[in-house]
Amino acid sequence: QVQLVESGGGLVQAGGSLRLSCAASRSIFSGNAMGWYRQAPGKQRELVAYISNTGSTYYAESVKDRFTISRDNAKNTVYLQMNSLKPEDTAVYYCNWYPALPRHYWGQGTQVTVSS
Repeated sequence: QVQLVESGGGLVQAGGSLRLSCAASRSIFSGNAMGWYRQAPGKQRELVAYISNTGSTYYAESVKDRFTISRDNAKNTVYLQMNSLKPEDTAVYYCNWYPALPRHYWGQGTQVTVSS
């Protein structure tokens, strides 16, 4: 069964931190690069970061040095540690394999709201 369950979002003040988790089904997670994506109101979904199966990482310029992506292959789980949050980080955050397309299965996402 295909499954992506994101959690850990919430309301936080600017400068605060949140840790997102994503439990994925083995069919999505195993052997694949995994990514975190986000979609702000009125904007297209964008890639935030991804991590390869061997641990290599990539970050969008807007989150570099503030966010850290990691994965636990034994638990089919990917994480996103978000520090020094800014109001412009407000969005619904999704995880999926990388690269994921709009036509692929997507979970419900988790809302992150950063107040100024």
